[in-house]
Amino acid sequence: MNAALLRTLTPTVIAVLVRRGADFAAAEDAVQEALIEAVRVWSAEEPRDPQGWLITVSWRKFLDATRADASRRQREDRVQAELTPVPGTEFDDTLQLYFLCAHPSLSPSSAVALTLRAVGGLTTRQIAQAYLVPEATMAQRISRAKRTVAGVRLNQPGDLATVLRVLYLVFNEGYSGEVDLSAEAIRLARQVAASSKDEEAAGLLALMLLHHARRPARTKADGSLVPLPEQDRTLWDTRLIAEGVDILQAALARDRLGEYQAQAAIAALHADARTAAETDWVQIVEWYDELVRLTDSPVARLNRAVAVGEADGPHAGLAALAELDPALPRHTAAAAYLHERAGDAVTAARLYAEAARAATSLPERDHLTRQAARLHAT
Repeated sequence: MNAALLRTLTPTVIAVLVRRGADFAAAEDAVQEALIEAVRVWSAEEPRDPQGWLITVSWRKFLDATRADASRRQREDRVQAELTPVPGTEFDDTLQLYFLCAHPSLSPSSAVALTLRAVGGLTTRQIAQAYLVPEATMAQRISRAKRTVAGVRLNQPGDLATVLRVLYLVFNEGYSGEVDLSAEAIRLARQVAASSKDEEAAGLLALMLLHHARRPARTKADGSLVPLPEQDRTLWDTRLIAEGVDILQAALARDRLGEYQAQAAIAALHADARTAAETDWVQIVEWYDELVRLTDSPVARLNRAVAVGEADGPHAGLAALAELDPALPRHTAAAAYLHERAGDAVTAARLYAEAARAATSLPERDHLTRQAARLHAT
């Protein structure tokens, strides 16, 4: 029994049921029942047409669950002859399912959970482990999300920007428990980019690939963080970097710049440098200028200030940082780094310690604490 195949087929099958008239919650429940039966039946022999088998069984499960309702009987008569999948509609259906799961009426956390459940094919337990919450809590979150979108039809126009934002959030969760959310987000982003042919969808995929390529060098064996300048670049995945750059260049050539393309361009410049010293910081600052223009994001402004410190010297970076809200996350850590670059070890050590106390993740806190200790020891 091919578990990966079942996960790949799940969103298409759900979309087919919804397109035929099932509401989302009922379609998702029916498909889950069909998947359970597939695990039992396919262990002996996989069907010649796995997708057709799942659609047929899922639709029958749906009809069995709703047969008592007279209006459901009418729907059964109307679509009983449509059990064969329509060729060439799978990608369109899957994309529409993304739109449904990332509906604007859902909170970001609910949209992410629903996307992972319905499109990613993850179990509620796996999603709960990834987000470090009890399974019952995640089950309630997903149930509420399904009720919210129950009346939304697949023929209603969706918001691609919301879909991309959800995938971006999924990717940034990284790895936790038994689910690699970064790899899962890349898998889903490939489908969206292939289906939509949108420049920003391609930009997001490129951004994910370029960041994911550096993953093997980001942590030591003990789990401690390795800053970008100190990473062993021979560990970077050059295949992913080349793919990301190719996708980005094709998107940029269409001359419809968006925030994900700008972020990917910055990541590509980092990936292109053979050593940290060879990084083209002047061009990175220019791309941050574009990103700030597109988003007016405080985080982009913070990162730009650090880039200015690399391109024009630490005092220029501190001047740019002084224009930003000091309460901004990682502002103190950035100030510590720039003060150290400027030769003020005492101030840098104090700020590293302050940033460590405010850090939201254990690896980041440990890294900042070690930076403070290193300067105190000199």
